[in-house]
Amino acid sequence: MTIRVAYQGERGAFSERAARRLAGEDIETLPCMSFEEMFDSVGRNDADCCVAPIENSLAGSIHRNYDLLLESDLTIAGETNLRIVHNLIAAPDVELAQIRRVYSHPVALAQCTRFLGANRTMQAEAVHDTAGAVRMIMDRGRSDEAAIASDDAAGIYGARILARGIEDNVQNFTRFLLLKQTQRALPVADGARWKTSIVFRIANKPGALFRALGAFALFDIDLSKIESRPVEGRPWEYAFYLDLVGRGDDPLIARALANLEEMAEMVKMLGTYPSRW
Repeated sequence: MTIRVAYQGERGAFSERAARRLAGEDIETLPCMSFEEMFDSVGRNDADCCVAPIENSLAGSIHRNYDLLLESDLTIAGETNLRIVHNLIAAPDVELAQIRRVYSHPVALAQCTRFLGANRTMQAEAVHDTAGAVRMIMDRGRSDEAAIASDDAAGIYGARILARGIEDNVQNFTRFLLLKQTQRALPVADGARWKTSIVFRIANKPGALFRALGAFALFDIDLSKIESRPVEGRPWEYAFYLDLVGRGDDPLIARALANLEEMAEMVKMLGTYPSRW
């Protein structure tokens, strides 16, 4: 049976490329307008899984997806890091000198400020999605408009790439998570290493976070990421998301988690999964 994978954005979005890297080329993709719709599509069984961007190496964390991870019953089944290459894209008969307006997602525009600054006749305008910007300019058919998006989007919508790799920094990567219902079996591409992600909440007391993190230091467990998010209804209190290097069934990680559970108000396992580039 073909796996159905939901993602936020339109055909040609970077999330679609991440979906194929994580779940294989022979998948059915389900574009969604929002992250909420993407998560809900898995809960309704409209999709078997979804692919969520969780962090960009330049722009930082995608906080809404951290919150949705905590609210949902989905678990992490895989991870990949995708190199983000931005391209200036227009209709096939449009030349670079004609461009006056450039559309893309706000983050993409912010990552191409040097190119836009060097081309001051171009006015940047934000839209909801990079690939959606390409579809929009092709539908409108104006000779003075362009979009910033992936080369996949250019191919899907029959557009032309006027300038490749216009991002300010080539070290531009987005980390994507493959999410599924806990009970569902899903084939996942192998990774070079395994990671385990959790979220926990502790009492707002002096030294509480130090002692909680000490549970992992005690067993020499590598923490590759820590992220805090506000707890709704409890001002100035936070839930902490941790990424651990290793499998959740590793005896040392299991012991560290058991120690954490003794001192935390809440511990939720988000997944043990292979990580690949």
